[in-house]
Amino acid sequence: MNINRAASILLPLVFFLAFFQESVDGRPLSLSLLRPKPDDAARFARWLVSQSSWGVLNTIASDMGGAPFGNVVSFSDGLPDKGRGIPYFYLTTLDPTARNALKDQRSSFTISEYAIGTCGKTDPENPSCAKITLTGKLKVLNGDPKETSFAQTALFTKHPEMKGWPKSHNFQIFKLDIEDIFMINWFGGPKPITVDQYLQAKM
Repeated sequence: MNINRAASILLPLVFFLAFFQESVDGRPLSLSLLRPKPDDAARFARWLVSQSSWGVLNTIASDMGGAPFGNVVSFSDGLPDKGRGIPYFYLTTLDPTARNALKDQRSSFTISEYAIGTCGKTDPENPSCAKITLTGKLKVLNGDPKETSFAQTALFTKHPEMKGWPKSHNFQIFKLDIEDIFMINWFGGPKPITVDQYLQAKM
C-alpha cells in the first residue's frame, strides 16, 4: 500500500476517533470558528459566547430573601458565526428565573469553555480553560420588532426544539443588557474588557 493511500485511510480514522473520544466525554466538538489567541481578549470573549449554546443564568430570588438563584438555560447571540454578542433566552414564568427577572432585573450569565470541548483534559477551573461572566439587566424583549425577529431566529436556529415547546407555557424572549464583563482565559487574572470593546470586536 503506498503512502498516499495509507494516509487517505488513516487520517479520517484518526479524526473519527478524536471526535468519538470527545463525544464519550460528553463534549462533542462542533465549532465553526477558530479559537482566538488568549491575549485578544474582546474577540476571544465574543468567540466563546458565539460558540456556546448554554450556561448558568443567575437571578435575584426575592422569595428567598434576595439570595442568588442559578439555573442552566439555553441561549443564542445570533445565527452561526454571525452573533452580535448579546445573549437571548427563551423563558417561561413557570420557571423561577423568568419570575425573578420580572421583579429584579439584576442578573449574571456564566459560560465555560469546557462545555464546547476545547479544553481537552484540562480541569474547568484551570485558567487556561476559559470562563466568562456577563453581568447586567435581564429584560423581556417586547419593543423593537426587528430585534425580536432576530432573537427568535437566533434561538430557534441554535435550538430547533424550542419551536415545539408548549404555547400554553407562554414562553417569552429575554435579553441580557450587558453592563460588566469578567473573563479568565489564561494565567494572570481576569482580562480587562469594556462592554464597547466586546460588542465592537470583529468575528
